[in-house]
Parts: sequence; C-alpha cells; structure tokens
Amino acid sequence: MAYGVISSTVLLAFGVPPAQASASAHAAELFTTAASGSAHLYHRNIDWKLFRRLIPFGIGGGILGAYVLTSFDGDQVKPFVTTYLAVIGIWLLIRSFRRIPTNPVKLRIVAPLGAAAGFLDAAGGGGWGPVATTGLLGAGGQPRFVIGTVNASEFLIALSVSLSFLAAFVTGHWQPVGGLGNYLTSVGGLIIGGVLAAPLAGWMVKALKESTLLRLVGTLITLLASYQTLELTGVL
Repeated sequence: MAYGVISSTVLLAFGVPPAQASASAHAAELFTTAASGSAHLYHRNIDWKLFRRLIPFGIGGGILGAYVLTSFDGDQVKPFVTTYLAVIGIWLLIRSFRRIPTNPVKLRIVAPLGAAAGFLDAAGGGGWGPVATTGLLGAGGQPRFVIGTVNASEFLIALSVSLSFLAAFVTGHWQPVGGLGNYLTSVGGLIIGGVLAAPLAGWMVKALKESTLLRLVGTLITLLASYQTLELTGVL
C-alpha cells in the first residue's frame, strides 16, 4: 500500500502537475498491482467476498475522481486526504497495542468506503491502498486479508482510472505537460521500481505478525501525512 501516494508525492515535488502525477502513477500501477496482486493470490491473502463487494464502488469512485482532477485543481483535496491519513495512521498505531479482533468486516461500510477510496485515489494522485486498507482495518478486518484484498483489487481500480485519463486525453479534455514522451518516461521509471518491489510484499504480509503489520502501516501513513502537511503549510 501507499505506492500511488509515494509516487505522486515525489512527482509533485519535481513540479509535475497533479493530474499528470496521478495519471503517471496509475498507468504504472497497472504493472505493479498485477505483480502485487499475483503475490497475494499465491499466498492466499485475498477475501473474495470482500473483493467482489469492494470493486464496483471503487471503480465508480475512481472514474469520478479522474474526471474531477482533469477539470479542477487537484491540490484542493490534499488537505482533506492528509488529515484523514494522519488520524487513521495514529489510530492504527494505538490499535496495534490492543487485541486484534477476528470479526469479519461489516459489508454495509464497504460500499461507501470503496467509493470514497476510489475517488480520493484518482483525485488525489493516490490513496486507494491507504484509505481502503486503513478504513477496513479500523472496522476490524484482519490485516493479512484486508491488505491482500485491497492490493488485488487495485489493478482494476488503476485500470479504470487509467482509461478515464486516456479518454480525457483523446477527447482533448486533458493534455500532459511536456508531451506524451515525457509522460511515458515517468511511467517507465515507476514501473521498474514497483514491479521489482511488489512480490516481496505478499510474503511479508503472510510472514509478519498482525500487530507488527499494523504498526508498520500506521507509521508509514503517519509519516506520509506529516510530510504532506509540511509541504502544504510551506515548510518544505
């Protein structure tokens, strides 16, 4: 999780516009999520009932988010995403020191959470992993199956968002800065790094204790939210 957020954050730091950063990250995710999802499938980390419930709402939210980002300034949603991630990150750190429940996630929260995660993922340049995973973990889901399911479903989310950006490009609604060649170069670099790292994640989710996973995820999200907060306030 957090591949899109990290990739978009780095691209934005180099001056890439929000829409192009999101489009680049999602195009690269077509390859990295395929590798990551395959690893989770091999290690049996996927809850298929949750997967089928999550996908349609995530796709719908992602398509809407891509349209909004190519129509308005994507920076406007950053403060809301940052605040959410900071709160969830801290909550997960606290929760990691408590007994981890084994109750299944209540299906009534999956639809709105999937739609929100898909929208924020496309409009904010990333966030499907952090938003969907942290929301499901906060609802009592088991870390191994939540992370595996969210990662496996991310391929279809990335595909729908990428097709939305492609449609915006073809219709003239959006054009990448620096031309198509510059855009493809940034995508290629993201693909190489992500594909090399993704298979290791499937093994780590299976091998590590659930409390350790929660602490790692919570720490990563809190650090990312802190970095984005400093960036938004002009400190960085």
